[in-house]
Amino acid sequence: MFDVVADVENYHKFVPFCKKSDILTRNTNNLTANLVVGFPPVVENYTSHVTLVRPHLVKAVCTDGKLFHHLLTTWKFTSGLKNNHQTCIIDFYVSFDFNSPLYSHLANIFFNELVRQMESAFYEEAKLRYGKPSIKTIQLRI
Repeated sequence: MFDVVADVENYHKFVPFCKKSDILTRNTNNLTANLVVGFPPVVENYTSHVTLVRPHLVKAVCTDGKLFHHLLTTWKFTSGLKNNHQTCIIDFYVSFDFNSPLYSHLANIFFNELVRQMESAFYEEAKLRYGKPSIKTIQLRI
């Protein structure tokens, strides 16, 4: 799952509402990407700084402040079942605040559905790359 989430340059191929994903700079543990997101007629772009700590963490922060007042997404991966190394526990966190009151209002209305679609897109991409899950996905509540 780490590799799917870290594959920012291909987000435009599988992440809902991501129209373009270009890597601007990259080194071993960091990259900067320009992402074009939205659905017509609303399409915007922003720059994201992504920190990669294989295989445990993918953290993305919006760095240009044009579209978002702030945007932070964090994916944490920990070992899953002891007897099944093809499993992991994913802790996904997102925090954002749009600069536009209209975008903020729309995001608040559709937030749960947007998160569900994004989460599903990453699972589906993993399924395409690696085959069906080794166990049924279980959502843990804390």
